[in-house]
Amino acid sequence: MHPVRLIPLPRTAAAVVASAIVAAGALVGLATPAEAAGRVSISNDQGGGAVIDATYATQLTLSGSGFQSIQGGHGGVYVFFGTVSGGWKPSAGGQTGKDYFYVPDSESADNQGFQKFVAFPGSDTGAAANGGLIAADGTWSTTLTVPGAKFQSVDRSGAVKEVDCTQVQCGIITIGAHGVTNGTNESFTPVEVGDLYGGQAPADTAAPVAEAPVVTPQTGEVATTAAMTVDRAAAVPGRILTFNAVGLVPGELVVATLDDGLAAAGPIAVGTNGQVAGAIELPLDLEPGTHTLKLSGEQGLSVSFAVRALDDGGDTPWLAIGIAIGAGVMLLVVLVGSALWIRSARRKAAA
Repeated sequence: MHPVRLIPLPRTAAAVVASAIVAAGALVGLATPAEAAGRVSISNDQGGGAVIDATYATQLTLSGSGFQSIQGGHGGVYVFFGTVSGGWKPSAGGQTGKDYFYVPDSESADNQGFQKFVAFPGSDTGAAANGGLIAADGTWSTTLTVPGAKFQSVDRSGAVKEVDCTQVQCGIITIGAHGVTNGTNESFTPVEVGDLYGGQAPADTAAPVAEAPVVTPQTGEVATTAAMTVDRAAAVPGRILTFNAVGLVPGELVVATLDDGLAAAGPIAVGTNGQVAGAIELPLDLEPGTHTLKLSGEQGLSVSFAVRALDDGGDTPWLAIGIAIGAGVMLLVVLVGSALWIRSARRKAAA
């Protein structure tokens, strides 16, 4: 019985295989979230630091540094006040309503100030920004209103959850905006609860006792004022875009219209609690960029959102990874087959 003798692959072939494996590894690296580098400094409206009043609304001035700024990039950074737990970061699989909770607000630029959107410079979503822009050096600044130490949010099942910041650690949360996960721009900065006004309402506050937004079960929308939101993560041509609205006139019929009539849904009857939910199919040939969904009725609500291209949803890197790995495997199979053929030919020649 002859011993098995392995024939080494030609150096050029080995180099090609190694290059394919390195290329695949590099692509995998592109999909790995960067380590968080963003930092937020906080000061309150009384000249102090990261402290909010337990009873009255507090306006915080926030300054960010070390954030990633992408010229012309889609989205930017959402700025919230809330609480986090465990592996809360979206880049690590964290989910809102499970791993982090924040004060709800509408996504419109003229919301109540409980949430802010800081956009990338030149972003297609810049028109919706109410917190300014991220400068090229990764800095930004904005203000945020905190309605007090207690607020309501909604968990993953749609149930209302009250968060008490005297019992759990609350603070400023930053995450990637408009469905774009960005580990570099994820941060949590703790905020303490205290007595900033000595038990007295601030003199310049028209409504001294903070009215934290009230959310409704199942939708999690703010029910104190009329507002509409859309599922921004689904804003891709050819997909179904869902929307929710609250604060409407119960029983009225409304129609949702995309831009100037590119698509429509309805009429839909508003529920007895002033809520309405629906869905609209985005045309397959819808141009990427900012679009507007309008809701007819007495309130005349509208919301602007960014539509990204079909290959701009995070699938492309994984597709490239699959192609690279597949090409490497195919090349390896061919080279091994060639080596076996050479080995067989040499055996025949020796015989």
